[in-house]
Amino acid sequence: MADVCVITGGGSGMGSAAAKFMPKDKLILIAGRTEAKLQKAAAELEALGYRAYYKTCDTSKRRSVRELAEYAASLGTVRNVINAAGLSPAMAKPEQLIRVNALGTVYVNTEFAKVMGKGSVIVDVSSNSAYAIPKLVIPKSAYKLADSDEKAFLAKMIKRSSLPRGEYQRSGFAYALSKNFAVWYARKSAFELGGKGIRVVSVSPGLVATDMGELEAEEGKKMLRYGAEKRMGTPEELGFAIASAADERNGYLSGVDILCDGGCTVGRRFAG
Repeated sequence: MADVCVITGGGSGMGSAAAKFMPKDKLILIAGRTEAKLQKAAAELEALGYRAYYKTCDTSKRRSVRELAEYAASLGTVRNVINAAGLSPAMAKPEQLIRVNALGTVYVNTEFAKVMGKGSVIVDVSSNSAYAIPKLVIPKSAYKLADSDEKAFLAKMIKRSSLPRGEYQRSGFAYALSKNFAVWYARKSAFELGGKGIRVVSVSPGLVATDMGELEAEEGKKMLRYGAEKRMGTPEELGFAIASAADERNGYLSGVDILCDGGCTVGRRFAG
């Protein structure tokens, strides 16, 4: 059977770039909400010599993720899952950000774990915004509810997101919380799934020159000034980093977050 690599958010941006760095003996399944983007991305992959499939999926809905996992398993042995689907503050309000970025991570990890086995890997894509939140306001007690009481988890996360003033600021805080949760949940998953031989890591990009990144460029410039090179990352740079983390040869890389933001987070700490 073919080895299958699944990439949510694979129709554009970092997800699409990561697909092009995967080995060509993999069957690539890209997923996202917009069929036209997926069709175009799949055609690009096929032109490069990949066997590419696509399926629409809304990662904020568990049933949609379950159907994607089942479809992936019908194509072959699911070896690599890259969860690059996500929304930014300029694209959504707090509840939707938490549903897609946070609960989407829960759904991808739990549903794909059911069809994956020894020697497989899940890479959850987070953000360096995960590191921008003061520890005192991180609702770790709410995080622990994500598996057991989804309704309470969502309510507590939305309530915590209401702390800032201003609509964009609340969305920005919800985004940071959702990405901080994604890092936390990836670590949790690594220790829960490691016994099955499923490796789990997360990657936290900084500001990247994708369509989504450009929407946040004005606000993101505040962080870029702390970077080593004072610039945005490229989709190709992050795609390579993500694909490398998802490579089976990185078999001992588990339970950690890879901060790939051009030094912005570290630079900010030095400046402080």
